[in-house]
Amino acid sequence: MKTRIDRREWTAVAGVADVRAVTSTLPRAYEVVVRDRIKWRVGAIVFAALSRDETSIGFGYPKDARDALVESDPAKFFLPPAGDLRYNWTCAWLSQLGVDELEELVVDAWIMTVPKKVWTAYLELHPR
Repeated sequence: MKTRIDRREWTAVAGVADVRAVTSTLPRAYEVVVRDRIKWRVGAIVFAALSRDETSIGFGYPKDARDALVESDPAKFFLPPAGDLRYNWTCAWLSQLGVDELEELVVDAWIMTVPKKVWTAYLELHPR
């Protein structure tokens, strides 16, 4: 799926290629396919995953803040299935995310999985 332009708002809409572009720059991150789903890991820890139909993305997010995130924009964000509520995980519709917002969410999820020295070095080279 390529990035496309939403002509109503003139903002870039995120797609699978954008997720790959972001994750390819992250140290220690790698892509795997598990049960027909594309996931990104650091070691054994998954920090982002696409739905099977590639319309939504799940990503690492603090449990104590996810309800507020979902309430802030329920058309964009949603809670994971009941079995995954025990994890630091939240989901979003790719079609509702801008590319910059997608990058921020994926990088923040990755930061939760790597040592501080790794993410601080990355942020020095890629300031936000």
